[in-house]
Amino acid sequence: MDRRTFLRSAFGAALAAAALPAAGQAARPPRILLRNAWQSVNIGDIAHPVGVLTLLERYVPEAEVRLWPSEVGNGAGELLAKRFPKLVILKGPDAIATAIKECDLFLHGSSSGFAAVADVARWRRDSGGKPYGVYGISFLDAKPPAVELLSGAKFAFFRETVSLKKAQDAGCTCPVMGYGPDSAFGVTDLRNDPAAAAFLAAHGLEDGKFMCCIPRYRWTPYWSIKKGRPFDEKKHARNQAMKEHDHAPLRDAIAAVVRQAGMKVLVCPEDMTQVALGKGVLVDPLPADVKAKVVWRDTYWLTDEAVSTYVRSAGLFGNEMHSPIMCVANGVPAVVCRFDEQTVKGYMWRDVGLNDWLFDLDDAAAVARIPETVLAIAKDPAAAKAKVASAQAIVRRRQQETMAVLKQNLPA
Repeated sequence: MDRRTFLRSAFGAALAAAALPAAGQAARPPRILLRNAWQSVNIGDIAHPVGVLTLLERYVPEAEVRLWPSEVGNGAGELLAKRFPKLVILKGPDAIATAIKECDLFLHGSSSGFAAVADVARWRRDSGGKPYGVYGISFLDAKPPAVELLSGAKFAFFRETVSLKKAQDAGCTCPVMGYGPDSAFGVTDLRNDPAAAAFLAAHGLEDGKFMCCIPRYRWTPYWSIKKGRPFDEKKHARNQAMKEHDHAPLRDAIAAVVRQAGMKVLVCPEDMTQVALGKGVLVDPLPADVKAKVVWRDTYWLTDEAVSTYVRSAGLFGNEMHSPIMCVANGVPAVVCRFDEQTVKGYMWRDVGLNDWLFDLDDAAAVARIPETVLAIAKDPAAAKAKVASAQAIVRRRQQETMAVLKQNLPA
């Protein structure tokens, strides 16, 4: 072998050796940068990262996950750290910049829209061309920059087929697009049983013998709970104008459950603004005989205690979306009442086969059926749970399929 050939061979061998882990040393795990955790004043927004982290734990257990949150106050950060002790929650611009440099895949988590468009653009600009994907969003704003970013993703999953069609109609050319359940459907093992059991015992609520009810304004009055958020006169006026209209059917359902099914009802919140709302618009106006069987939760809670409560109930109904999602994920029946101000997220109930439990509060004929539908769940829990099981099967199949796509886009 001449000197030149020897040097070429030696150099190639050195490169090959450098690419392999050292003897006795395993290759590093794949790294995922999860952009999620939008706020903590709503247990649904806390559920988003919990759900997708649970799915990653199940289907990609070897991955290291770094969470890029918007806000993890009100105990949400502690909840995440307790449930996912290996999770890295990024703090500060330096940690985010390092994660962009070191992670292999950017994952945009579930949200009410394409919430972190600017951060996806930053990843694409600063990561050196590494892949990114979108997991379980609504798509509301089909402007060219958003469509172009979605088209550059390795995969884009939408939490309702309504959003999927909107992206397709807008010309999105992402190579893998489809229906992908909201990540809150992944909240299946988060619990705070001691807190839930203590509350239920203190208020005489027995397992399987009560239902939960959640109120909601048309527009969440964030100005009442978030410092610096300006008062919105137009949204406030709309809330006040529709408050009675949107909650009278729920009071009728509460009365039917109490009087005809012999169950109690727990009025509880999904976000902080709904604590006082529940008392004022659901509990206080009830007839005395019904009110005696209704419990008002007078404090906000976190997602773990809420789920531990829901799984002990006979079902849930109300004007919110993510508590019903977590109920169905855990085998509990749930009725969703929606309105246009909630965008299109309610339509995911159609996609999982629960259209009979989806009601448009601006459709008088639909509104009239709410009490009887809730009562039917209370009177025939076996049939209701069978319906939930069918929905769960749809969700679990898509979770498995979508996580397989995600895994394909990670380094081996």
